Amino acid sequence: MCNPITVDIPPRKEGQQHVLQLHVAPIPNVKVGIVGLGERGLRAVERLSCIHGATIVAICDISSKKVEELGKKLHINHLYDGNDGYKRMCHEVEIDLIYICTDWNSHTPIALEALYSGHHVAVEVPAATSLNDIWSLIDAAEQTQRHCMMLENCVYDFFEQSTLQMARAGLFGEIIHVEGGYAHEIADKWPIWRLEINRKLRGDIYPTHGMGPACQLLNIHRGDELDYLVSMDSSSWKGKQTYQKYINEVEDFQNGDQTTTIIRTRKGKTILLQHNVMTPRPYSRMYQITGTIGFAEKYPIEQILLHHEDYRVNEDRHQPLSKEETNNLLKEYEPSYITQLRPVAANLDPRGGMAYFMDSKLIECLNKGLPLDMDVYDMAEWCSIIELSKISIMNGSAPVKFPDFLRK
Repeated sequence: MCNPITVDIPPRKEGQQHVLQLHVAPIPNVKVGIVGLGERGLRAVERLSCIHGATIVAICDISSKKVEELGKKLHINHLYDGNDGYKRMCHEVEIDLIYICTDWNSHTPIALEALYSGHHVAVEVPAATSLNDIWSLIDAAEQTQRHCMMLENCVYDFFEQSTLQMARAGLFGEIIHVEGGYAHEIADKWPIWRLEINRKLRGDIYPTHGMGPACQLLNIHRGDELDYLVSMDSSSWKGKQTYQKYINEVEDFQNGDQTTTIIRTRKGKTILLQHNVMTPRPYSRMYQITGTIGFAEKYPIEQILLHHEDYRVNEDRHQPLSKEETNNLLKEYEPSYITQLRPVAANLDPRGGMAYFMDSKLIECLNKGLPLDMDVYDMAEWCSIIELSKISIMNGSAPVKFPDFLRK
């Protein structure tokens, strides 16, 4: 292999410390300020309002009408609107956690303001779309010793969580390959700002739904590390047509209809990522596990094949478990918090409950002063695919080295 392309790693400033396994003082009642009251923000308000140990004390949105209506409905007194409302909220209200649900372009600026004003941060995906923004968030978290968690809810879905526990119990043996991604046609649901991002950026610009579960399975920065990637994309046929349909004529549309990225870890394991939001296809996050004695995948159907001595029930080595056996196994390894919260979660989250599980775990960890499930380095590794895949594609699908975000 030729030497991978490398990117700059800014030095850690004197006195700045890492935030691995960050512990902070327990917060018995987490005071939450929510920025962004679009569809995701309103769902977050509904979920957080039902979680014991959290209280929404402030809300913010560009639209004063949205803020006033919701504030009146929920009896919230601290209301902020306009383009700089989040800045005033960060400095004027006693808040523990700033929860960010705005468009991608504003994620990093709002998160930085929140961190440097002394708040913990939870920010929607992707938290950052450039390496510069990623390093800015890492530095802010390290300088302030505050949590900066990306709200990657897909790691909390039922199948992902149960198979993660199965993996940790050794049912798949040594996991050697994981697949993930994001594929479904957005069609007439495109927000203008997101279509503009697709016009401007090349590469896998929405990688975290696939990367999150994959990195947790492979213990990234907890025993293994991402080494390098190679990426390739198709030309843009449907993307250019979509932009012309909803916005205007366009000659230069950067994002390919299909982007494929292959990643190798330091221990020699691989990840395959795919991204396609343009062409007609069933919704899929491609989630797939290949181990030395087992296999699992979620799409297009949930199926598990095991050669583990305690679970192999079919003499045909190629035959997966039956649907009943699969469901029983998933239930056996389902984390207890999912079992406990499932009745409430199903009513609050149209995607089955994963966002409610995510919020509940986040608040529980802050209540108890525990490290969060996902830290700022997870955010960095998963979001870095956006720019690193572009670098690879722009250089003829050359290998690109992952920077050491922990600066060991």
